[in-house]
Amino acid sequence: MRIIACDADVAEGAAHLATCEPRFAHALSLTGPLPLRRRKDGFEELLGAIVSQQISVAAANGIWRRLKAAKLTGPRKVLWASEDDLRACGLSRQKVRYAKALAEARIDYRALRDAPTPEVVATLTEVPGIGVWTAEIYAMFSLGHADVFAPGDLALQEAARLLFDLPDRPKERALRQMAEDWAPWRAVAARVLWAYYHVAKQREGVR
Repeated sequence: MRIIACDADVAEGAAHLATCEPRFAHALSLTGPLPLRRRKDGFEELLGAIVSQQISVAAANGIWRRLKAAKLTGPRKVLWASEDDLRACGLSRQKVRYAKALAEARIDYRALRDAPTPEVVATLTEVPGIGVWTAEIYAMFSLGHADVFAPGDLALQEAARLLFDLPDRPKERALRQMAEDWAPWRAVAARVLWAYYHVAKQREGVR
C-alpha cells in the first residue's frame, strides 16, 4: 500500500496521471504543483471532517475556529460539553449527536495507520455520522493512502464534469467507476480535481 508522505510523492503521482490522461496534464498546466494536504490522524481530524459535511469550506472553517476557541475539539471535552455549548459553535443538532458518538467510539487510531483502505472505511463507518465520504477523506489526508478516492464529494464531481466536458455532474457510482482508470494514484487525481475546481470556480472545494 503506497503512502503519500511528501511533496515528491504527490509530484510522482501527478506525473503518472499527466502521462496517462491528457486532461490531467491540461489541468496541471493551470493549477501548478499540487499541495501535499497531509494532516494529523486521530479524533480531531475526524471531528473536523464531520464539521465539513454538506456545508461550504468557509462555513466549516468558521465553525472549526469557534470549536477551537471554546476548546471543544478533544474527545473528553466533547463528551462533557452540553448540546448548547456545541450548538453555540455552529454545529447542528445532528452533528452534535455525531460528535458525541465519535467521542464515545474509542477508535484505535494507531491501528488504523497500518490498515488497508477497505478496513479503514469499514471501521470508521460503524460510527454514526461517519459515512463513506468522511472515511475516504480521512484515509486520503490523515493516513496518506495514495489509491483512495472520494466520489461522493460534490466538488470532485463538478471538477470532473468541467475537466472531462461531461453533459452532467457524474453521480457517485459513475465517478467511482471513472476513477478506476486513475489507479494507483486516485488520491492524487482527487488533488488535481480539487485544484482544478479552485481555478475554475475561484473557491476551495475541500477544507
